[in-house]
Parts: sequence; C-alpha cells; structure tokens
Amino acid sequence: MKGYIEERAIELAGFIIENNATVRAAAKKFGISKSTVHKDVTERLAKINTVLAEETKKVLEKNKAERHIRGGMATKAKYKQRSEAMLKKKRENDKYKHG
Repeated sequence: MKGYIEERAIELAGFIIENNATVRAAAKKFGISKSTVHKDVTERLAKINTVLAEETKKVLEKNKAERHIRGGMATKAKYKQRSEAMLKKKRENDKYKHG
C-alpha cells in the first residue's frame, strides 16, 4: 500500500473519532468519495492500526444506528421551513389584497 493512502486512512480515522463524524462528513472534509472513506477506515486501516480501526468502527456503528434520527430531524426542518415560507407568501398576498 502506498504511504499517502496509509496516512490518509489514519487522518480520516482521527477526524472521525475526534469529531464523531459520519462517513459523509469525512468525505466532504477530505474531498474524497464516501466509498473511499469507507474502504480506508474499514479495510486499509485494519491492516495498519487495529486499535485505531476498532475505535473508528465504534463511532461509525453509533452514527449508523442514529442516522434514522438525523434523517427525521432533517425532514422535520425541511417541512417547517417550507411551511414558514408558504405562510410568509400568504401574508404578502393578503397585504396586497387588503392594503
């Protein structure tokens, strides 16, 4: 394995552990694909540093278990924002009708 790939795998693991980050967040931060992040921290890291690989795996498993909660919160925020925008538009229309 090339040295820079090993370094990247270790840096990714550190970022994920320190920030309790998701694979998606790590991919965005490092400018690589989610697939690459996943391969680095599961397959490659296990060959480099098993202790770090285990710590990273725990964070990723926790994030995976909680993702349905984050998804629900994102959906709730989306519809709240949509509802507020519709209410604002209605008020503006009413203002012009009666104004």
